[in-house]
Amino acid sequence: MTTFWSPVWLSIKVSLLASLIVAVLGTAAARRMARRWFRGKTVVETVFMLPLVLPPSVVGFLLVVLFGRHSPIGRWIEASFHTTVLFTPGAAVMAAVVVSFPLMYQAAKAGLEAVDPTIEGAARIDGANERQVFWHISLPLARHALLSGAVLSFARSLGEFGATLMFAGNIPGKTQTIPTAVYMAMESGRMEFAWAWVAVTIGLSFSLLVFATKLGRLRE
Repeated sequence: MTTFWSPVWLSIKVSLLASLIVAVLGTAAARRMARRWFRGKTVVETVFMLPLVLPPSVVGFLLVVLFGRHSPIGRWIEASFHTTVLFTPGAAVMAAVVVSFPLMYQAAKAGLEAVDPTIEGAARIDGANERQVFWHISLPLARHALLSGAVLSFARSLGEFGATLMFAGNIPGKTQTIPTAVYMAMESGRMEFAWAWVAVTIGLSFSLLVFATKLGRLRE
């Protein structure tokens, strides 16, 4: 049973950590981009959304190039921390962050843009600064959109395969997540394990999508 549950717990832990990181980064990016125009905004937003349409293998390849042992960043990490990112649980988290970021950013941006500007303006008139307006007005009013984005990001992280396989590998008990475990189970003919992992994934994903749908209705 340890062999079965190890990829499940690792997938959940990786997805939770990635969702927390993405929630912060996506909300911060959405705050900067919502209701603002500047030269090059379309290019920046395109870069933010690119992982949503790129093949996972391309995302994995780019992560290996950027953070591998032969890259400047990879050499700096190895010199500073005496370890590498490649083929570690941290690499699985990084892959999940990259592929799920667009979903969080899109949801956060839509939620913040839907906040009534007159309410924010009234808070400014009452003496609130921009940080106070954001924390006490904008965020609470956009909470359903933000939570929905976080849930969808978690679901996307849970199902990540290609980039994780290339960047984090498939080391049982260390970097093997549910998608890579299913792939290896099929390759080795252990169909009972593959079906069990598939059932767990479908159950988790279905529950998350139902929750996200209910949050979406609360926003309306």
